[in-house]
Amino acid sequence: MLYSILIYDSEAVVDALSEEENTARIRRHVALQETLSREQRLGPVARLMATTSAVTLRPAAAGKKVVLDGPFAETKEQLVGFYVLECESLEQAIAAAEALPLDSGSLEIRPVTWFRPGG
Repeated sequence: MLYSILIYDSEAVVDALSEEENTARIRRHVALQETLSREQRLGPVARLMATTSAVTLRPAAAGKKVVLDGPFAETKEQLVGFYVLECESLEQAIAAAEALPLDSGSLEIRPVTWFRPGG
């Protein structure tokens, strides 16, 4: 069975870390990644870019969809799945997301950067 670990934190707190604090956090990530890799249990590792780089796709009238700047999930919504796909632009990613069913909820589209320090 596969499990995901979704890391939630305040971007303001993370951005305010000193270089030493950030390095200590990264060391803990690297240690876990090395352990899981040795045990052949490590899957993809990604760090989401800032929420300011995200857009949200929501249903609108007459079956249309509207693109909103930023991640705007309702508090009653939970993260229930994700795709990682290669796209040449945000517009191409939005076009792919528009192919998904969207009768309720929202689709957050956010660039991903690979997080493998020293790798």
